[in-house]
Amino acid sequence: MPTKTYKPTSPGKRTLVTIANPELSKARPEKALVKSLNKTGGRNNYGRITVRHNGGGHKRKYREVDFRRDKIDIPAKVATIEYDPNRSANIALLNYADGEKRYIISPLGMKVGDMVEAGEVVDIKPGNCMPMGNMPLGATIHNVEMKIDKGAQLVRSAGTSAQLMAKEGDHVLVKLPSGEVRRFHRKCRASIGQIGNVEHERRKLGKAGRNRWLGNRPKVRGVAMNPFDHPMGGGEGKSSGGRHPCSPWGMPSKGYKTRKRKTSDKDIVTKRS
Repeated sequence: MPTKTYKPTSPGKRTLVTIANPELSKARPEKALVKSLNKTGGRNNYGRITVRHNGGGHKRKYREVDFRRDKIDIPAKVATIEYDPNRSANIALLNYADGEKRYIISPLGMKVGDMVEAGEVVDIKPGNCMPMGNMPLGATIHNVEMKIDKGAQLVRSAGTSAQLMAKEGDHVLVKLPSGEVRRFHRKCRASIGQIGNVEHERRKLGKAGRNRWLGNRPKVRGVAMNPFDHPMGGGEGKSSGGRHPCSPWGMPSKGYKTRKRKTSDKDIVTKRS
């Protein structure tokens, strides 16, 4: 998928870079797999902002993506590959042999007309899904489950992939995109291959308005504020802040670890670098 640049007919077009993907379907999404999506504007159920700089944006419909891949030993044909406004990866519409239709994340190399399948032992080809304990060592995978039959939670964004490193009894070791090596139960499922749309990180929005279409609101630098509003505000003339970067509430914002202990921490073999 090559990137596409434009003639500078306006300031917004001058630096705009988009991804040209002629394989994407221009048809409307499958109606039975689409539902409405309400906006929160970054607010919780009390109406208080819990996520700053969030709001507005274009209307979206949510595509129900099958992360569980629980239709075992039923082959499916790839009908279309479509754009999904809710994620960086593209999605593929599968037509199963029993007549059901489902969306999955589209891996790199998947084309319309391909056959994919989920089962205990399936071919090692992009889009197929199987327990990690049945995969060969060194396999490139995505859509990784953390708990058996819960559905994929890890490695779901465009261009990412993980690698199966080792097998130890009832567990397997997987190297994640962050560099972290984590232990999973061998019955946890994953999909074969790398996620497609790998050029996604090369796109450039070109103008502030395009960022607003995505639902991102402006951010104001702390050093541009008054001392009353931010710990890094104030100073005579332009100031660099006079302290390590932090949030408006004084929490260090570069390199400071804020992750709390979780029950899944015991499965981390090597922490991310």
